[in-house]
Amino acid sequence: MNSLRKYLDNIKPNFEKGGRFEKFRSTFDAFETFLFVPDKVTRSGSHIRDSIDMKRTMTIVIIALIPSLLFGMYNVGFQHSLATGNTSSFWQLFGFGFLKVFPIVVVSYVVGLSIEFIFAQVRGHEVNEGFLVTGMLIPLVMPVDVPLWTVAISTAFAVIIGKEVFGGTGMNILNPALTARAFLFFAYPADMTGDKVWVAGLKAGKNMVDGFSGATPLGNLAQNIHKLPDHMDAFIGFIPGSIGETSKLAILIGAAILLYSGIGSWKIMISTLVGGLVMGLIFNTFAVNDYMRLPFYEHLLYGGFMFGLVFMATDPVTAAQTERGKWIYGFLTGMLAIIIRVFNPAYPEGVMLAILLMNVFAPLIDYFVVESNVKKRMKRYKQAELLKPLSTDTIKEPSHEYSK
Repeated sequence: MNSLRKYLDNIKPNFEKGGRFEKFRSTFDAFETFLFVPDKVTRSGSHIRDSIDMKRTMTIVIIALIPSLLFGMYNVGFQHSLATGNTSSFWQLFGFGFLKVFPIVVVSYVVGLSIEFIFAQVRGHEVNEGFLVTGMLIPLVMPVDVPLWTVAISTAFAVIIGKEVFGGTGMNILNPALTARAFLFFAYPADMTGDKVWVAGLKAGKNMVDGFSGATPLGNLAQNIHKLPDHMDAFIGFIPGSIGETSKLAILIGAAILLYSGIGSWKIMISTLVGGLVMGLIFNTFAVNDYMRLPFYEHLLYGGFMFGLVFMATDPVTAAQTERGKWIYGFLTGMLAIIIRVFNPAYPEGVMLAILLMNVFAPLIDYFVVESNVKKRMKRYKQAELLKPLSTDTIKEPSHEYSK
């Protein structure tokens, strides 16, 4: 690392003001601060010191996503093996999935980071770190058979319209990764819905086992088809679905990393979980159709509810910021996710739309929480003011009696 540090120090003058590559100063700064923690300090004004900076924070989130990514690669190969009826070794399945998923990851990062670098150069500021996580989240919420060119378009839409127009990382009101998925869902629904997009190769239909269905459990429920997988298979993740959303075990490992590091909000995770379970119980009470009869706890096993709960709803930029607001935000997100699942047969997965909707309402929730706190403090202040004369008299009275 010392040699790398010396090399960067040697070429650094070329990227500083007056150097040959001055125009690429933001690009150099992005790579330098990614490799080494910057030694810059605030010279004036108020500031907050922390043990890690934004890039190290984003790195921990990526580490938390790795279990879902690795299992997603294996499951892509496993589901393809089931569809074709071929048996393969563990590494053959993983290798097949790697070759399918890796190009999506590359397209997401290349397109997104290119736009980030261009905006940084034009604006003359540092490259935002937020896309380090967004670039990984976008592939994980996509079906494996999504065309790469649509991934490129949706990534560009998410970065430009979902983030940069608001000022970049920390200023966006919508989760960029979910913005990319929502764009694809409405612009190219054939690549995001149906039974053919969740298992690699089903679109082409070559060498497939007769009668094999690539429908997700939620897709079967929406069609009133009783083909739900075993609970353990659903928990481990051996089911069709978005690349990173099928394994609840891998997602829980990621959740443990986020909670241990203090990066993920446990209040939002728990309240979203409780909101989803409460809504599931309410539907179980009425149970007028098969979807409502689904045991409330099984909503956690299917679709992207758990992935959204851990990695999307807890986005520190787009979620509620106040402590009480986090409880409200998470609870409503969980309830809305299950409501959309049950009442929207065209789109049986509801967590994406639920989180995006609550992203919009998060500032409003924070506003009312802050206003409520202000009113409570004003009420306490007025009560204290009313008690002041009384307390003064109470103190003076004994003194008066004593003097007599």
